[in-house]
Amino acid sequence: MPCAQAPWFWPLLGGERHEGEAFACGGQAFRVVGGIPRALALHSEDQQQTGRAFGYKWAQRDTFESAAVRAHTRAWLEERYGGIEAHGWLDGLEAPLVLDAGCGAGHSALEYFRPVLGRIRYLGVDISEAVEVACARCAEAGLQAGFLQADLARLPLPEGIADLIFSEGVLHHTDDTRAAFHALVPFLKPGGRFLFYVYRRKGPVREFTDDHIRAALARLSPEEAWRAMEPLTRLGIALGELGATIEIPEPVDLLGIPAGRIDVQRLFYQHVAKAFWRPDMSFDEMNHINFDWYAPRNAHRHTEEEARSWCAEAGLAIEREVVQPSGITVVARRLPGRG
Repeated sequence: MPCAQAPWFWPLLGGERHEGEAFACGGQAFRVVGGIPRALALHSEDQQQTGRAFGYKWAQRDTFESAAVRAHTRAWLEERYGGIEAHGWLDGLEAPLVLDAGCGAGHSALEYFRPVLGRIRYLGVDISEAVEVACARCAEAGLQAGFLQADLARLPLPEGIADLIFSEGVLHHTDDTRAAFHALVPFLKPGGRFLFYVYRRKGPVREFTDDHIRAALARLSPEEAWRAMEPLTRLGIALGELGATIEIPEPVDLLGIPAGRIDVQRLFYQHVAKAFWRPDMSFDEMNHINFDWYAPRNAHRHTEEEARSWCAEAGLAIEREVVQPSGITVVARRLPGRG
């Protein structure tokens, strides 16, 4: 069924277009397919592979829509960003526009913004065909939204349209994280906020393993890569069910391993290879999370100093920063008069 775009969407692209129509916008060629404008430009080989991996992953709806996965996602988002209602970022704004930059299936946005979905304009953009899944899921939630399939670094949108940009775990999946970040900032209104999460650089063993597995999976089809991840997922389950802990007597600085008592599964997860485990999730749900990490060829890791420097360069003031072993979460406000 074609995606039903919200009435406010088409004016952003200069006027309504019809199914199958080709048109130019922002110096790019687009065609409307399934109700969604889709960029026709070729992307880099790495970006094309990354898009295919995510298009496949988000089409597996039964691997991320259970109550357990949704509750885990919502809790993790609120732990890092804080509750959307508590901040009051959107208070006093009439129909604020939220740009979900790299929306995938809309999974994170639908969970995080659920309390305010009735009063926002949600615009989801993604390089992959996952925008089709996002459109379907938003329609099921009764949300009028807009969707566009295009490269985040080349969005054909007017500047200064977004009250809030949300890019949860996406910027690092582009060819250049910093360039993608700076390409999005102009769409943010002065005083608006940019919420983003990027992967954090790990210890040397984990970094080597991540690159090794990712390179191996990149040569496979998404279906083959999904199956190739299954033994690692089973290992994560076995380690988790072991329930054993170990005391690390002193920091192993050469490997980036801190001292202290740690569960064996977490030690392996944080310092050897990502093998996600939660007892309330199914095998396919855990495999989905591992696939998410390893399947895309573009998956850059960064330091908190890098994230801070991007904000400083763009004239954004950091209001919240949460640094975890897995990644770096930032809420930054665009200062009036900058950019």
